[in-house]
Amino acid sequence: MAHIQPTGRSHRRSAPSMRRALRREAPSTVGLLVDAEDFAAMRRYRSFTFDDHAVYLRQVEGLLRTLTAQGVHTTVALFDPEDYAEFCAESDLDPDARTSRSRFTAEIAAAGATVAYAGQTIDTLIPLLVSRAVRRATWEYATMLLSGLGDCADCGQDIGRAAFDRASHLLMRLLETAGPGSHHIVCSTPNGDEQLLAVLHTTQDSDGQARLPSSEGAEFATVLAVGVALETRGGVVLRTTTPGHPDRVHGWRLHRGSLLPLTAGEVFNAYCTDADTGEPVSPESGVEYCAGFDLGTDEPEAHR
Repeated sequence: MAHIQPTGRSHRRSAPSMRRALRREAPSTVGLLVDAEDFAAMRRYRSFTFDDHAVYLRQVEGLLRTLTAQGVHTTVALFDPEDYAEFCAESDLDPDARTSRSRFTAEIAAAGATVAYAGQTIDTLIPLLVSRAVRRATWEYATMLLSGLGDCADCGQDIGRAAFDRASHLLMRLLETAGPGSHHIVCSTPNGDEQLLAVLHTTQDSDGQARLPSSEGAEFATVLAVGVALETRGGVVLRTTTPGHPDRVHGWRLHRGSLLPLTAGEVFNAYCTDADTGEPVSPESGVEYCAGFDLGTDEPEAHR
């Protein structure tokens, strides 16, 4: 550790620069009210001084740029007024205080949905943040479903854990078999009136090494595990992009803990049908609709 002179003019001159250096190494988090309804809910607090959502968004964007120009790493967190009110009530905090909003922002930064600011416009940042929040809520809901299944009455095995292990195995088999390219994978699992969706983006090199974001992989496996555990009619679609070639789309249906390949015709029909109306839509140009490939029947088996 470098020695710091405790007294004298040298110390006085260097203290501000040292504080600036420390400030650049201290990350910042900005809580963002993404829509007009959430913004209106916060206006009931006198200490929240903004009165126009558009102006507020421009000021937030300016703050983010200023922090970046100062070399400060900044993340943006989704600020939910209802969650904020509950947080203040549980923590015995005054909701009409700036310090309370700061504490809540720190809490959601640690456990909620955030996006690292990298110079995006506010119009680009908001959809990213909302998407991240939806993904996290889906993950938490799917995790709750799995944890609530309990143990098998016959063998004592944790049903949710067994389903997650099986789903992780299926995902790894899918990535191993997909080959090189940029892969966009979507899993859809119905659960009553809910439709759980998980999306995974990964790139696989020619040597078979896949660059897989750990959080997206866990989210995807958790949603797939719900379908495995509950034996619902789920499905997986894989779209692969490789330079100089048409995109390839493959599909599978979930059946009793396994992903069974769809035919090319079934993939075409699924991709070229409006999910809401059932009406046909035009196929994309430069896309090949292909049968799903066999993922094998290796262990671990699905829980029965």
